Amino acid sequence: MTLLLRGGKIIDPSQRLEQVGDLLIQRGRISGFGKIPARKTWTVLEARNWIVAPGFIDMHVHLREPGREDEETIESGSRAAAAGGFTSIVCMPNTRPINDSASITRYVLERAREVGLVNVFPAGAITKESKGEELAEIGEMVNAGAVAITDNGNGVQNNQIMRRALEYSRIFDIPVVDHCEERNLAAAGCMNEGPRSTRLGMPGMSRAAEEVHVARDVILSRITGGRAHIAHISTRESLEWVRQAKKQHIPVTCEVTPHHFVLSEEDITSYDTNFKMNPPLREPADRKAVLKALADGTIDSIATDHAPHTQFEKEETFEAAANGIVGLETAVPLAWEFLIRRNLLTPLRLVELLSTTPNRILKLGRGTLSEGAIADVTVIDPEREMKVDVEKFKSKSRNSPFGGWVLHGIPVFTIVAGKIVHSASA
Repeated sequence: MTLLLRGGKIIDPSQRLEQVGDLLIQRGRISGFGKIPARKTWTVLEARNWIVAPGFIDMHVHLREPGREDEETIESGSRAAAAGGFTSIVCMPNTRPINDSASITRYVLERAREVGLVNVFPAGAITKESKGEELAEIGEMVNAGAVAITDNGNGVQNNQIMRRALEYSRIFDIPVVDHCEERNLAAAGCMNEGPRSTRLGMPGMSRAAEEVHVARDVILSRITGGRAHIAHISTRESLEWVRQAKKQHIPVTCEVTPHHFVLSEEDITSYDTNFKMNPPLREPADRKAVLKALADGTIDSIATDHAPHTQFEKEETFEAAANGIVGLETAVPLAWEFLIRRNLLTPLRLVELLSTTPNRILKLGRGTLSEGAIADVTVIDPEREMKVDVEKFKSKSRNSPFGGWVLHGIPVFTIVAGKIVHSASA
């Protein structure tokens, strides 16, 4: 199929490109842009006043399959990703069984091919069963298709194992994605430690639990040369460690979630477990620091940490409830509403955070609209309004604190290798 997107604003940070024009897709690849006369046999999408960008990449998604298909499946998660404007997603290894082997990696890839919607890239575990005791077969997983390693949800407690993981990662040129949490300092807290946790009578999680491991990863990345990527960064002190690492040209990168740049602990006014996540919502000063870091380049990517849970798992006390929220279908509108419409970022910078830089970190061969590139494209209507209705999510789960919010900047078309996998209704 030949597809012509006509008259949109093409934004591609990989080419430093911002211009109104046409984008031509033929045989699944970008064929040209500029002023292109349409032919009768082509499919034409009128994109006037819309943003046309290289396909968005979510570096941090939980698909739950195999093992917890009651929460999410590769198919339902792929549909949620497409609806949210993501053409590629990286799925975390905390499945049942843990993805710590080539066989599970291949299973995920085969299921994703059967579904045939978005690109699904598996991340393998750092350690066997993510127990933090012995390195997993990293080379076998990479050869099978893993694009990163992580014990996501389990901070690697053993510093020597983390060092060895970074050393091995250099051989395969993949990032080590770290959930930074020193378990003893976290002390089973369920929200940010401070006056608010005291008033609500809930055990607090010290910010130091994150910061100690961020500092460690910076140091280990410096001495090994391995690429450490800090998942869902949340405190101003953690950001300062990353900022200093970048100044010293240490290969450390980081991501932030929409809920950490939109919300703070002050939004926890009751015991609504949709506000429970790990790392927890932090202080307003941390949120302010995150916004600054998004603008100045300290933060490399926006990732959802899409964490689906059943209603049963969230209908618990705040302390007992599962951590996390779904995010694939609200991430882009939240970013547009709170970063673009409030003039904190330019659209070019937002596309960089959602596409260009995640591709650079993961080396996926996406993230560009250059001629000949695979035609993964996200199209956004900046003025379209959406009232978040969790009951209409493509995801199997509904655990979101954003139900009822009115947002702008809606993905209207998601295109993967030249195929339209999502089209928003008018």
